[in-house]
Amino acid sequence: MSIVRILAIVISMLSLLIIPAFITALVLGEAMTKAFLIPITLGVLPGLSAAFFFRKIPLSLRVRDGFLLVFLVWAFAVLTGSLCYYFAPVNMGWVNAIFESACGFSTTGATTISDFEALPRSLLLWRSISHWAGGMGIILLFVALLPLLGVSNYQLIKAEVSGPEKERLRPRITDTAKIIWAVYCAFTAILIILYRLGGMTWFDAVCQALTIISTGGVSIRNGGLAYYNSPFIDWVTVAFMLLGAINFSLYYRLIRGKFLELVHNTELRAFFLIFLVSSLIVSVNIIPSYDSVNEAFRFGFFQTASTLSTAGNIRADYTAWPAMAQAVLFCLMLIGGCSGSTAGGIKVIRHVILLKQSRNEFRRLLYPRGVFSIHLNRKVGRKDVVYGAAGFVFLYFAVIGISTLVTASSGLDLFSSLYNSIAITSNIGAGITAAGLLDSYYDLPDYLKLYYSLVMIVGRLELWTVLILLTPGYWKK
Repeated sequence: MSIVRILAIVISMLSLLIIPAFITALVLGEAMTKAFLIPITLGVLPGLSAAFFFRKIPLSLRVRDGFLLVFLVWAFAVLTGSLCYYFAPVNMGWVNAIFESACGFSTTGATTISDFEALPRSLLLWRSISHWAGGMGIILLFVALLPLLGVSNYQLIKAEVSGPEKERLRPRITDTAKIIWAVYCAFTAILIILYRLGGMTWFDAVCQALTIISTGGVSIRNGGLAYYNSPFIDWVTVAFMLLGAINFSLYYRLIRGKFLELVHNTELRAFFLIFLVSSLIVSVNIIPSYDSVNEAFRFGFFQTASTLSTAGNIRADYTAWPAMAQAVLFCLMLIGGCSGSTAGGIKVIRHVILLKQSRNEFRRLLYPRGVFSIHLNRKVGRKDVVYGAAGFVFLYFAVIGISTLVTASSGLDLFSSLYNSIAITSNIGAGITAAGLLDSYYDLPDYLKLYYSLVMIVGRLELWTVLILLTPGYWKK
């Protein structure tokens, strides 16, 4: 019953995130009142009732309870958010509504919508809010807001936050959540101001900032960020996509003046090395495709940052670029951002761990009696971290393989099936077909869109949280 009580509280609070969109609809006189009031009512009233009736039940969670609760929170969040789309006067249908909601909370840049500018502005705002809330984590948000979840909330954080190791910045996990969300909000506010200075309207600046810092990748304009045709906006976006893809705990250390910890951070150094080398390779390769070197580097750096951070923003048709540039971007899809960030993917730290372990295996062949260990952040890494990274990567490719088979059953060619499966699992979203970029997932079969909706959440929660629920051992007492 502890699970029911906490779930009720979180879903009730989650429904309140719809209120800004509801107010926007009222101010603009849009016919979205029903679409927003229904999920708010269905979320708040039953949730508060359940919280009241189960109020005497002590809040105690076992380790295994955290996995189930986090998955249920995300599942109900997607269902609640889908009501906004389903009841909107746009004839979306329940499958597309669920898909859009899953794209939002998982920060995946996929969509079934072909004309964003035809949608009510309040619905566009809700779409951006769902990306923003899902980017840093629903559970992390409510742990910060509701200390009453503090009995066993570290189990919830471990089940939601990305990366092989979950770190406490402060002794109380609630304080850690507050610090991370404070940094997240500060970045969002700064980005809104910069976008406004770059020529966006306040509404555009807010919506775009919410999705960029969360590395969500969606836009409220049909042409995406190309609509603004601004080098300033493009470079600002590059910077904040990278900021969103960096471990947010490092910003706290930066604020505390611990600069050396950033310099010595293994994952951060590897992340920027991968970005710079990849950006240069892509940019140099596409110079013949553009009128100037500056333009080639602008688009090259933008698309590299977008892919590595798993934001999935598209600034140019990269399917028309040289094969070398496309190959680099394809490889970046399998890397992702840093642990503890808003980015998806396998994460840089896991690649670093396995690379270091591979080097140790070569050493072991040369020196059979030697004792070797990996070093992270100038410290000796634990063996269980290596095992965890290896297990995660295997499962990751297994999910991609299964998704490729499911996608191919819809009639897509092999490469498009593989590419789109990676894009969905890594929460990048931008897909392709044999004809080029996939503008919309609308024409895909309903069963595939529902399957993708699940995979997006599985990828966002880093596999373990959801897949462990499928093991027989989880349900044994």
